[in-house]
Amino acid sequence: MRHEMINPIKQVSVVSTGTVSIHPEHVAATRKPMYWWLFTSRQWTPPLPINVYVIEHERGLVLFDAGQDRASVTNVGYFPGGITGVMYDRLARFDIGPGDTLTAQLAAAGYDIADVHTVVISHLHQDHIGGLRELTGAEIVVSGTEWRTLDGALPELRGLLRSHIDIPGLRWRHIEFGDIQDPGLAPFATGHDLFGDGSLVLLPTPGHTPGSLSLLVRGSGHPPLLMVGDLTYDAHLLHEGHVPGVGDRRQLDDTTKAINTLREKNPGLVILPAHDPGAAARLASVMAALAKRRQAYSHATR
Repeated sequence: MRHEMINPIKQVSVVSTGTVSIHPEHVAATRKPMYWWLFTSRQWTPPLPINVYVIEHERGLVLFDAGQDRASVTNVGYFPGGITGVMYDRLARFDIGPGDTLTAQLAAAGYDIADVHTVVISHLHQDHIGGLRELTGAEIVVSGTEWRTLDGALPELRGLLRSHIDIPGLRWRHIEFGDIQDPGLAPFATGHDLFGDGSLVLLPTPGHTPGSLSLLVRGSGHPPLLMVGDLTYDAHLLHEGHVPGVGDRRQLDDTTKAINTLREKNPGLVILPAHDPGAAARLASVMAALAKRRQAYSHATR
């Protein structure tokens, strides 16, 4: 008797809420202090995607991150004024069209934003929380450590726009990482199993921000997927041990080493950053192979 493959993950895909260009020193750290290159660099990267990952889980539709808000390019009051506003202007250049809202992008992929069950936020920077106002029906998950950074000094100078985060009517869940007994997650000793079935595991990956987290997606028939937010802007750079130019350098180094150790223990681990131009193609390749495997399995069990 043949048994049906059990996999709570049906599909994983990606949508992009526009593009962003940043400085090369942002992508890969140099010896230059951040505020030096921020205000003096004249180079910008080609447009990079602002990825939101979409996971069809048997418990409901799950998003990893919420992209950038179109209002950031249409509303002159979206960002702070003064020198802080100048900093935001120097940090990134966005291109977000009318069809790049989270609602529109999900609809184009065949989803209704009203069906989103859970949203996991990697960290609270503007280009990861932009769709929150469109997600009033979902539970929004963030690390407790990240949420508490909102109460620190000068949040706007640290990239935290509270008026676009702490929005009335949203259902937030602040998770704390606990001990995990899973050899497959080594060297990580703490984490959070989102639904208790081992398929979606949140891992603490501080560095870009103190409370940054990543999402490990595991299912039968495909290699594990690791969505890492802004821990890196290019999976190849992470593989080589390079870290980005924004964040705590020591934490970034430690977390990058931990992810590379996890990758070595899990051959085939697919790294999916938020702004990596190659991430969508890597994910599509994995999902195509999964679809082919499922088709073959279906024929074999008839």
